[in-house]
Amino acid sequence: MPALTLTLIRGLPGSGKSTLAKKRVEEAANSTGQTIVHLEADMYFIDDAGVYCFQPEFIKKAHAWCQQACENLLQQQQNVIVSNTFIKHWEMKAYQQLAKQYNAKLEVIVCKEKYANIHEVPAETVKRMRQQWQP
Repeated sequence: MPALTLTLIRGLPGSGKSTLAKKRVEEAANSTGQTIVHLEADMYFIDDAGVYCFQPEFIKKAHAWCQQACENLLQQQQNVIVSNTFIKHWEMKAYQQLAKQYNAKLEVIVCKEKYANIHEVPAETVKRMRQQWQP
């Protein structure tokens, strides 16, 4: 049985995080039949009809939801990919602790591509995030 893995994909909005995560999920299913579950905090803002409606006042709840969902999946021995911006190193800390707690191999990938950001994050916000980025 392959080792349990937790992959964190970080990058600015529009850098290809979601695209890479979806590609990896599909490749794993096609090549090994392995299941990987993709999570991101933005999923919290998708309603039952599949419509994305960001509400900044709920961002902490969205991240708490994402971390809890990740832990639940790791408990069930499911491989997980989390694609969030993770601008600051401390933002990955909870996931690093989960990987250690569940003896999962931790992989961190940085995306640097330039796509249109699908959630229409304002340019000024992206600029601020770029200035705060910790490599």
